[in-house]
Amino acid sequence: MKLVYRYRVKSLAGLLNQQARAVNFVWNYCNERQKDALRFNRRWHSGFDLIKLTTGCSKELGLHSGTVNDVCQQYAKSRSQSRRPYLRFRGRKTLGWVPLKGRELKREGNAFRFAGNTFRVFYSRPLPEWKILDGTNFSRDRRGNWFLNIVLEVLEAPARMPERGVGIDLGLKDLATLSNGEKIEAPRIYRDAEAALAVAQRARKRRRVTAIHTKIANRRRDFLHKCSTRMVRDFDYIVVGNVQAATLAKTRMAKSVLDAGWSCFRNQLAYKAVKHGVWFEEVDERFTTQVCSNCGTLPESRPKGIADLGVREWRCGDCGAEHDRDLNAALNILRRGRATLAAGIPVLSDGEDVKAPAQPSR
Repeated sequence: MKLVYRYRVKSLAGLLNQQARAVNFVWNYCNERQKDALRFNRRWHSGFDLIKLTTGCSKELGLHSGTVNDVCQQYAKSRSQSRRPYLRFRGRKTLGWVPLKGRELKREGNAFRFAGNTFRVFYSRPLPEWKILDGTNFSRDRRGNWFLNIVLEVLEAPARMPERGVGIDLGLKDLATLSNGEKIEAPRIYRDAEAALAVAQRARKRRRVTAIHTKIANRRRDFLHKCSTRMVRDFDYIVVGNVQAATLAKTRMAKSVLDAGWSCFRNQLAYKAVKHGVWFEEVDERFTTQVCSNCGTLPESRPKGIADLGVREWRCGDCGAEHDRDLNAALNILRRGRATLAAGIPVLSDGEDVKAPAQPSR
């Protein structure tokens, strides 16, 4: 398992800006050579071909040779992944990026040394003594701050005994409804900052707009990190519905969907589950709000389709059970996850009633 530790750099920002411009030059050179290959019907350049074409330029550009090689390899990889004959040119408005080989980065206490330069960082958390991998890089955000992103190989924790499970139904008013009845209210961070953002946009204060967007993203990320960390500490297996955030982001609910950060939350749960030895599963959430979590049927009294989205509570016409819409969905999501994971978790398949989800003991 790979983890990225991110530290803000507080020295040599001017040097990094200069190297970022040189990296853009190498990238654009690779793009030009690719266009030449298309123009003359030649074989497309691989990463190794581009490395041979850029051999000997590192000293002139003021870059480490490993950085030049990484740029060439990343260009070929990005072109292949995007399935395009060539990519966009990197210019002045492109965010800064300086890749480096993991073996070239050395630790010096709370600082790091690379290519003969010592970069001091805000050492916000200790860095484990694990091997630094390739993919490590310097990156610049829209406010001009530089960050060191260190990729480490982390050993996976042994899987826990699945004694405490939870199903999570993602929403807009409530970010998450848990199968134990707990609801996590959505912080609505963007909505709270919308008025200040509108004032800054009308006044055309670009720096102010960028600062507000950065603060929104940081607050949302911090909130989601706290929620996801609590989940993996309190529960042994977690089941989440696969709600399509990208599809809903194209509707009139786009602002609220993007403000909730569903995809970010699920990604954090996924990698933290591996790190803490927690079982994690994403399941199909279709009809989870309509199926009765008590008897497992689709009664005629259920809320149906878009017209009944406002129905938050309903009664099953078959068994008479009363349901909170979101809690019912969370219970059904947990049941589907337990059925999926039963093959890999013997505890779930040995005489346990899947219709009655286990409640957490904390």
